[in-house]
Amino acid sequence: MNLLIMGPPGAGKGTQAEVLVKELDITHISTGDMFRNAIKEGTEMGRKAKEYMDKGELVPDEVVIGMVRDRLSQPDCRKGFLLDGFPRTVEQAKALDSTLDSMGIKLDGVVNIVVPLEKLMARLTGRRVCKGCGASYHVLFNPPQAEGKCNACGGELYQRTDDNEESVGTRLKAYEEKTQPLIDYYENKGILLNINGDQEIKKVLEDILKTLKK
Repeated sequence: MNLLIMGPPGAGKGTQAEVLVKELDITHISTGDMFRNAIKEGTEMGRKAKEYMDKGELVPDEVVIGMVRDRLSQPDCRKGFLLDGFPRTVEQAKALDSTLDSMGIKLDGVVNIVVPLEKLMARLTGRRVCKGCGASYHVLFNPPQAEGKCNACGGELYQRTDDNEESVGTRLKAYEEKTQPLIDYYENKGILLNINGDQEIKKVLEDILKTLKK
């Protein structure tokens, strides 16, 4: 099965991707890992990407698509894959479609994890990090035993500057504006699978698997 997974910051996309690839026995392709591996291995596309990154410039779509093509042509993708973090725009989605067509590969579904804005805000602004050991907590979902103190080392917990309401609101608004056209694109193609992410992790996974079977 060949899938793509989408979801706003705080929706639990990364967590679901990890369990989903194990359940379906498919390969997880995250763009971050793909970039790092291509650069480390010194592939042609990896070298091109590094040139742009070293200059502080965005890597052009054609280079990213080239890297995706290289990755999808590797043997571990024959059993199926889960694309995570790409495409981010309709232009990239169209380029991906062309690439998949030329490789004789069909995208079976696009898993879109949906969570209400206020829930995302609570999830993202509730995170606390230990100044001592870097352990992560959440005021609602994973609180420390003693308020403001790390269970592991007793260090002081703090809220990262990008986890405040203003920063989080900006990130969520940017995601929505950039991603809505992409959601519409896949909905029009009839392969968008909207999943309620405002549930326990296990239930979200069950809903994804149930929807895929349909």
